[in-house]
Amino acid sequence: MNPAIETKELTRVFGEFTAVNNVSLTIEPGEVCGFLVPNGAGKSTLVRMLCGILTPSAGSGSVLGYDLLRHSEQIKRRIGYMSQKFSLYEDLTVRENIILALQASRGWFKYLSPPQQYEIADKYIQLLNIATPSADQPVKNLSGGNQQKVSLGKWLYVNPKVLILDEPTRGIDVGAKYEIYTLMNRLVEDGMSIIMISSELPEILGMSDRIYVVSDGRITGELPAEGATQEKIMEMATN
Repeated sequence: MNPAIETKELTRVFGEFTAVNNVSLTIEPGEVCGFLVPNGAGKSTLVRMLCGILTPSAGSGSVLGYDLLRHSEQIKRRIGYMSQKFSLYEDLTVRENIILALQASRGWFKYLSPPQQYEIADKYIQLLNIATPSADQPVKNLSGGNQQKVSLGKWLYVNPKVLILDEPTRGIDVGAKYEIYTLMNRLVEDGMSIIMISSELPEILGMSDRIYVVSDGRITGELPAEGATQEKIMEMATN
């Protein structure tokens, strides 16, 4: 079986600053691959290249067998990217946020009617137990955990084959974390590949099948989660 994602010496340079430096990685189908990435270590740049938002300066990569493409094409190839910073539009409603990825995958000339939009939004409000007065509630009025659930709902209707989760549980309560972890396990059981980027070591150890350690825009270590320890990972992080 071909890898879900594969890159070779992927690099991104901004002027004289190298944000991502010679990153080679492989993500297999049906696994949670955890990326331990300290803040400011090039994580957003790497992910945005995989999603087709940014173009690599050097190197090569493929997602689901296709060369790295622009973002709209990646959505059509069923690659999702959940991030509070980049995935949600806080001034839009729950409904408007949830239908965004589906509308983009359909094309803006195949407009979803209001009844279709409400049907989809209500389905995921119930499925993900999103605490909101209605589908027309602005996302900025929700708690952090419920905002994360809205972001997940946005991608789940598209049914991505690869889902990239950037700090999926940062700033949310224990109950919401458990719900997101449970959903991740169910999605992987159904064959989805998940990249989970986190700066929280216990989360990486608890949820990953395989772990990459990223520091200063480069991969400093890789190891299976089985047998991984905090000491081993921190040693890789400081290499």
